Amino acid sequence: MRCPFCGHDDSQVKDSRPSEDNSAIRRRRHCPECGGRFTTFERVQLRELIVIKKNNRREAFDRYKLERSITHALRKRPVERERVDRMITGIVRRLESMGENEILANVIGELVMQALASLDKVAYVRFASVYRNFRETRDFEALIGELEGDDKDSV
Repeated sequence: MRCPFCGHDDSQVKDSRPSEDNSAIRRRRHCPECGGRFTTFERVQLRELIVIKKNNRREAFDRYKLERSITHALRKRPVERERVDRMITGIVRRLESMGENEILANVIGELVMQALASLDKVAYVRFASVYRNFRETRDFEALIGELEGDDKDSV
């Protein structure tokens, strides 16, 4: 594994253990060239996924891009990191198990919305405002009205 600090091609694994949710192997590494220490994660990948964007452009699915957008929506929210990791792993597994190599971006967005709705309502509204491109306050009002209607239905 290449060192992210100096670019040396050969780092040494100092410690390996499963991640908290057992979906990855966490490896602590050391670079003999510069002495830098860093962590890598090894995950199972069932298939190579391609995302078809709204403008029909195609790009490789990036788990870390998904993680960044979810983490951004959850910023300063009281949600444990382990629950977020499980949610992301669940979304990726659902995408991989769909049987298609090419996935529409809106399918990913809807899966994220479903997961966030059950995890944290504020994060759900934050994500929805960007995902659905809210322009006015009434867009928020409509979404919150839907949420409150869903909450009343579940009582």
